Amino acid sequence: MTITLLLDLDDTLLDTNMQAFVPAYFSALASALAGSVSPEVMLPALMGGTKAMMQNENPSLTLREVFDAHFYPKLGLERAALQQEIDSFYNETFPTLSHVASQRPEAVEFVRWAFEAGHRVAIATNPYFPLKAVQHRMRWAGLPPEEYDFALVSSYETFHFTKEIAAYFPEFLAQLGWPEGPVVMVGNDLEMDLLPARQAGLPVFWKRAGQDDGHPDIPQGSFTDLRVWLAAADPVSITPTFSTPESILNILHSTPAALASLVNSLPPAAWEHHPEPGEWCLTEILCHLRDVETDVNLPRIQKLLAEDNPFLPGVVSDDWVHARNYAAQDGRFALADFMEARKGLIVLLNGEQAKGSRPARHAIFGPTTLLELAGFMAGHDRAHVQQIWKTIRA
Repeated sequence: MTITLLLDLDDTLLDTNMQAFVPAYFSALASALAGSVSPEVMLPALMGGTKAMMQNENPSLTLREVFDAHFYPKLGLERAALQQEIDSFYNETFPTLSHVASQRPEAVEFVRWAFEAGHRVAIATNPYFPLKAVQHRMRWAGLPPEEYDFALVSSYETFHFTKEIAAYFPEFLAQLGWPEGPVVMVGNDLEMDLLPARQAGLPVFWKRAGQDDGHPDIPQGSFTDLRVWLAAADPVSITPTFSTPESILNILHSTPAALASLVNSLPPAAWEHHPEPGEWCLTEILCHLRDVETDVNLPRIQKLLAEDNPFLPGVVSDDWVHARNYAAQDGRFALADFMEARKGLIVLLNGEQAKGSRPARHAIFGPTTLLELAGFMAGHDRAHVQQIWKTIRA
């Protein structure tokens, strides 16, 4: 079986001395920018921008946008004024910080085995850094991106949430096209890697020495132990399940963020491309998602929260692709409208009245609940993200 492996980087694949790395990184960046801004101004701005990324829950803003919106105003500068110095820093200076980290041969051996076994391997690092910096740290780990075809590497340019926000994990899977079958998050940090991933519905493995009696339900051990565990695992036991309110809400929260990253760099012609005759193009899919959100999902949830056991009529939305002439619309505007509508839905589902057990009567499903309806919405999201991912690659 093919397993999608989400591998943490620092202190999982790479032995990182954070007590040495963080001050060395801050000092080197301060020196690189000293000609334009004093360290006394730059360092608080850098720490504030990092904190803003950690707290971001807005799916319409990448972490880079969040960081920039805090960092550069504090400096009194535009990004363009420092771009050359920043590029030079990450191209030339950042690689010299490798002395504060060291390879873990057993990690390199595990990754090689995973690729040889045909598994899908991705680097699920906390996306505080630009991709260039993450790739340098991968080289420090003995896993250069030039040699390993990682399915995805998270960085602040393309991600909207850090690991402090559990929506990071479904955003990661969505950017992978919501792969079917087994998925395992492997990390060393209980609070950052494992508990949030489990909350999001993912199976996990705790990469650590020894055992932790406080969490006997979490498989744990060395990379050798991980290989043995994966080989013996029942595929069903390591396949994500999205049945809890937290896992469903995290999917709904992450969908617009992941869609934005998937389509952001596409040329105009890609939006109108039909993979096969009769199949929807990207613009049509995004218009469908927008209209289902605004004309079906939001009204249903509003009605369910406002009334006791309301009747919810069935809606056939697939015909809208022609009736509403989606092909003639702008897919980017449709995505923006979907994103705003989804933010409103998340607010409703996070409200005090949004109890998962609230009942309703659906014209097709019969007796149902808020949780079941939200689960249907999350499944609808996943299906169309898969469709978009496949359409892009077609």
